[in-house]
Amino acid sequence: MSIDEEIKGRFRNEYHKGFINLTYTVKLLSYEFHKFLKAHGLTEQQYNVLRILRGFRSRAPLSISFIKQRMLDKNSDVSRIIDRLFEKGLLSRKENPDDRRQKSVKITTKGLELLDKMFICEQKVDTLLKNLSMDEVKQLNYLIDKIREKKE
Repeated sequence: MSIDEEIKGRFRNEYHKGFINLTYTVKLLSYEFHKFLKAHGLTEQQYNVLRILRGFRSRAPLSISFIKQRMLDKNSDVSRIIDRLFEKGLLSRKENPDDRRQKSVKITTKGLELLDKMFICEQKVDTLLKNLSMDEVKQLNYLIDKIREKKE
């Protein structure tokens, strides 16, 4: 269904329509993803932190600033997310003896097991773009990357 039919709206021009279309679609996909995560008691940001910790396990422990640089949501309060994941036993953290404000963070076995259990969630996320062929997904990725290119 076209964005015109979906929201029954009108647009100033094709750029406006493209922006609204992209925003609407991201929110729709994000809502579906959120439902998958909710079943496991995680937020998108918590899931993102766990995946970063798993992905960089060989470099563990990681600093909070290292994690923040790799977050999808750059405005996340990573310290608070770390606290919540720590309370759930999904990661460990240690204070830096030289600077108590610095924390070293590492995913726990429990955190790894949760991510393993959530693999089906990752597979479901892949199906959110099932209407597209592999070539179309590659083209979509190219176009989205192009949107984010820095303009001089």
